[in-house]
Amino acid sequence: MWLRTSCDICFEVGVPTPFILMLRPRSGANQWISSEFYTIKPTVQVLEYTDGYGNLCQRLIAPPGILSIHTNADIRTSEQVDVAPGAPFEEVQTLPDTVLTYLLPSRYCESDRFIDLAQEIVRGYTPGYDQVDAVNGWLRANIRFNPAAGLSQLSAVEVNLAGEGVCRDLAHLGIALCRALCIPARMVVGYLYGLRPMDFHAWFEAYVGGRWYAFDPTQREPRGGRVIVAYGHDAADVAVFTQFGPPLFPTRMAVGVERLANARE
Repeated sequence: MWLRTSCDICFEVGVPTPFILMLRPRSGANQWISSEFYTIKPTVQVLEYTDGYGNLCQRLIAPPGILSIHTNADIRTSEQVDVAPGAPFEEVQTLPDTVLTYLLPSRYCESDRFIDLAQEIVRGYTPGYDQVDAVNGWLRANIRFNPAAGLSQLSAVEVNLAGEGVCRDLAHLGIALCRALCIPARMVVGYLYGLRPMDFHAWFEAYVGGRWYAFDPTQREPRGGRVIVAYGHDAADVAVFTQFGPPLFPTRMAVGVERLANARE
């Protein structure tokens, strides 16, 4: 399926302020970026680099006044998300070197605090994909997805205590539970076609059976129509914007995803 994603963000900047933006999806095995439009007003010098996770990042210094950022992209992505019941657990000693880092506790995913709970959730399930699917089901049943739960970043421990959270929070807890089972897991941020209310979306991926699989505890069934913008250990690695200095909040932020005409496919 072909999707057109868009994002508009505005800030009122009081003093020269450094920003790092992470708003450009990149082509990969599961998505193809056929065209892209990216504007920043006023015109400033922008330096782009690729971070340690392969995400495209843009650095700039915003002058005082209104900073306006607009992006849109036409992207081909899958209408379904891959599932693999029975895919086996990968022994730690055979994992690729680049995957090992996703076994470690991180700022928002205190996996060392969830060993007992994780074992309880997956009792009786075959190690590997089926265990992750059990974790995903447990999250749907026990942690309420509440898009209005608040703006503060919650760690997995805090989400478990609160019993509710936004998509990012449920992903944090899912990641922590997977890592507690020695299953590599990482945060994904991007777009989801048909999401209500529309916004940037977060889910997690787990590494089983020799590859990464997507899991989204906010959705009742596996859903495609996803566009990936960034990967990381947790939300600290995948912020769509980071500014340094006096705190700034967007005065406007609008996200859109529309399906393009079938003729394009």
